[in-house]
Amino acid sequence: MRLWRHARAPVVVAITLPLISGLLLVGQAYLLASVLHRAIVEGASPHALLTPVLGVASLFAVRIGLAIVAERCGIVAAERIKFFLRSAFHATLLDHRPDWAAARSSGALSSAIIDQIEALDGFLVRFLPAMVQAAILPLAFAVMVLPFDWVVGLLFLVTAPMIPLFMALVGWGAEAASRAQAEAFTRLSGLFADRLRAIVTLKLFGRAESETRAVMAASEGLRLRTLAVLKIAFLSSAVLEFFAALGVAGVALYVGLTFLGFVDLRFSVLTLQSGLFCLLMAPEVYQPLRLLAAHYHDRAAAKAAVGELARQFDGLPEFAVPQAILQPTSNTHSAAPITVDMNSITLRIPDSRRLVIDKTSLLIPAGRHVALVGESGIGKSTLLEAVARMRAFEGRIRLDGQGLADIAEPELRTRVAFLGQRPRLFHGTIAENIRLGCRSACDAKVHEAARRAAVLPFASALPDRLDTLIGEGGIGLSGGEAHRVALARIFLRDPGLILLDEPTAHLDAETESQVLDALMAFAVGRTMIVATHSAAVAARMDGVYRIVGAKVLPGPHVRAARPPVALRSVA
Repeated sequence: MRLWRHARAPVVVAITLPLISGLLLVGQAYLLASVLHRAIVEGASPHALLTPVLGVASLFAVRIGLAIVAERCGIVAAERIKFFLRSAFHATLLDHRPDWAAARSSGALSSAIIDQIEALDGFLVRFLPAMVQAAILPLAFAVMVLPFDWVVGLLFLVTAPMIPLFMALVGWGAEAASRAQAEAFTRLSGLFADRLRAIVTLKLFGRAESETRAVMAASEGLRLRTLAVLKIAFLSSAVLEFFAALGVAGVALYVGLTFLGFVDLRFSVLTLQSGLFCLLMAPEVYQPLRLLAAHYHDRAAAKAAVGELARQFDGLPEFAVPQAILQPTSNTHSAAPITVDMNSITLRIPDSRRLVIDKTSLLIPAGRHVALVGESGIGKSTLLEAVARMRAFEGRIRLDGQGLADIAEPELRTRVAFLGQRPRLFHGTIAENIRLGCRSACDAKVHEAARRAAVLPFASALPDRLDTLIGEGGIGLSGGEAHRVALARIFLRDPGLILLDEPTAHLDAETESQVLDALMAFAVGRTMIVATHSAAVAARMDGVYRIVGAKVLPGPHVRAARPPVALRSVA
C-alpha cells in the first residue's frame, strides 16, 4: 500500500468512478423498464415518454464519460507507480557493489526493471478497479433487486459468490504458468542482450550459429509458456461465462414462468416493470465478475513479475529514497587528505573459493602516495575495490577514523576517486565523457583536464577535437586513449583519496611520463594508492608494497623524500 502514496488521487478516482457508474446503472435500468411498462401496459404517448427516455440517454452518456475518466486516471496512476518502481530498482541497482552486478546477467537485470515492471500495468490499470467492482457491485445490485422480487435477489446472492470461487481454483494454475512465463521471458531477454553485446566475439570464435540456435530455443520455450498462460486465461473466462449464463437464464426462466402463471412465489403480482427491471439487472450483476475474470490473468502475471524482480534483486527494496539518488550534503571534507586504516582485511574472489588477501593490516597516513605491485591476479585491484567499497571484504577499513560502511554513499563518492583497469566510456563526445567527473564543469576546466591526462594530443588530430563522438564502450578510441579519457575525469574532481588501477597502462614511455607528472602534481595534498606493474610509476611513489602469498609486504624501494608509510603485520 505504500506505493499508492505516489498516485493516491488518480487511484481513488479510478476506483470510485466505476462504483458511481454502477449506481447510475440501476437508475438507468429502472427508467428503461418504466418506459417500456408505460408504453406497453399503459399505452402512454411518445410525448409523455420523452422525458424518461432523455433521462435514460443522459445516464448512459454520463456513464460513458465516467468510464473514460476512470480509465485515464488508472493509466496515470499506473505510469506514476511504474516510474517510481523503476527509479527505486535502478537506484537499488546502483547501491549494490559492482561485484554483485557482475555476477548477474545485465540483460536479465535490465529486463526485470523494464519488462517485469511493465507487466504490472494490467494489474494496476485493469485488475484492481475490476476487483473492487466485483467485490461491491454484485452484492449491491442483488440488494437493490430484493424489493422488486425476493426470489431474483436471492438467486443473485447465491450464484454470484460461486463464480470467484471457481475462478480462484483456475487461478492457482494461472499463477504457476505466469511464473514460468516470466522466468522464460527474463531468460530470453538476458540471453539476447548479452549475446548481442558479444556478437563480435562470438563471430570471431565461430559461435554465432550455435548461439542463434540457443536464442531460438529460448524463444520457443517462451512461446509455449505464453500459450499455456493464454489457455488458462481462456479457461477461466469460459468458467465464468458458463455460470453467468446459468444465472441469467435462471432469472429469465423464473420471470417468464411467473408471467405465464406456472410459478407463484410472490406475495403480489409481478408487473412488467418489475420483471423487466430484474431481467435488465441480471447480466449487470455478473458483468463486474465477468470483467474480473477477463483481467484475472493480469493478477497472475503481476505476481509472477514481482517474484522475478525479487529473484533478480535478492528481495524487494524498501521503497524509500535510496542512497544512490541522494545528493551530497556537503563538500567540506572533499579536498582534505584521508588516512586509510586497514585492519585484518581478508578478500576472496567472487566465488569465495580462493583467498587473495588474508588478514592483512595496512596504515597509510594522510597525504602519502603508495604503490601496490605484484603479479597479475595477485589481488591488487581487489584491494583497491575494497577500499572504494566496491567489493565485499572481511575485517575493518577506516577512512579518517570513520568505518567505511558508515560513510554515506554520496559523501564517499565525493571524497574518494577511483579509476579501474576497464573504465566505462559511453556513447557521446569525448568532452561529455570527461565531464562525467563533474557535470557542472565549464569547457575551460574540461580542456584543462584533457590536457593533464594527455587527451589533447590525439583529440587535436580528430575533426571535431573534444567534440568528437565516440561509440558505446569507447568504440573509435584505442585502449590507451580510452584510458586517458577516463583518467581526465579524475582531474575534474576534488577528492581526498585517489585510487588508481594501472593508470598508465597502454601508454608509451613519453606519454606515461607526461601523465605521471600531471598525476603527481594533482595528488599533492591528497592520499593516493596506485596498483601498477610499471617500475616508472612505482619509483615516483613515497612507498612501494608488494602482495605476496595473500599478504601485503614492504617492497624493495621506499622513497626517502617523505616519511615512510606505516605497515602493521598480522601474525
